[in-house]
Amino acid sequence: MERYLILLGTLCVLAGCGDFAGLGDPYSRPGTFALTAINQDNLRLMAVNPGDLQEGRGATGSSGYDSAAAVARLRSDNVKTLPDSALAKIGGTAGSGGQASGGAGASQ
Repeated sequence: MERYLILLGTLCVLAGCGDFAGLGDPYSRPGTFALTAINQDNLRLMAVNPGDLQEGRGATGSSGYDSAAAVARLRSDNVKTLPDSALAKIGGTAGSGGQASGGAGASQ
């Protein structure tokens, strides 16, 4: 009986080792698919003009005046308010005790 406990203890210790019976990290085993420089490869495939990878281009169809005016308003603390979207207001009123008014138990 003592031999079986020693064997069981030895197996438990060996099971904690990374390379015991090939149970190590599945991504570090030989022959496993590995992603190397995949982001750079995807960027190269998506770029129509390879020169854009070295130096970008500005957006066409915009002079930048609207953006510059918005930044100027932000810096001078004169930001325009957003228009009302006519959607439901967030953060409605709540009754006493934290229960929302108009529920099944509300008195009318």
